[in-house]
Amino acid sequence: MTELLKDATITTTTTISDRPLRVVGVSGSLQEPSRTTALVRSILASVAERIPAQVELVEIAALGPGFAGALKREEVAPEVESALQAIESADLLVVASPVYRASFTGLFKHLFDFVGQYDLVGTPVLLAATGGGERHALIIEHQLRPLFGFFQALTLPIGVYASTTDFANYELTSPDVARRVVQAVDRSLPLIEQAALVRRSEYVATW
Repeated sequence: MTELLKDATITTTTTISDRPLRVVGVSGSLQEPSRTTALVRSILASVAERIPAQVELVEIAALGPGFAGALKREEVAPEVESALQAIESADLLVVASPVYRASFTGLFKHLFDFVGQYDLVGTPVLLAATGGGERHALIIEHQLRPLFGFFQALTLPIGVYASTTDFANYELTSPDVARRVVQAVDRSLPLIEQAALVRRSEYVATW
């Protein structure tokens, strides 16, 4: 089920609109506790430190039984439908998956198979991933970015990758990765702001 991070809404001097930004994090991890979920939480917290944000976390480890065997969206559990609607209405998505067989987890992909094909057009997406070592870092460019390119989403320029050694007791402890998180968020804010202020076009390419 989705988890609302109630303490994430704060007041800053930066105003993107007349309401808090709707930020949805999606962790593709199949277990809890999870390093991937910890990374997503860190990124969400960094966003909420900089702009007013209403933050929601979608954890596939919890939602999996509600859609793993579904072939159509009408077959998913109510909590999965709620998560899908949150994803489709987000002003910013923060998505991450652990590396499984050189790609994202199957359930991560299966969840996005139910997302409306044109519901993420122009939505900013901050990409992240975790893996056993640095050799897996290219998952962001080779797997995640093409997936959200299909949705015509706005994949943000800097992704965040963390290895097993960057965590202790499922908490992000690496100063280098923490700095990367800050850099990714700071570099993304102008694009997020622009996307939130510009109304989506009535026309959507169907190629």
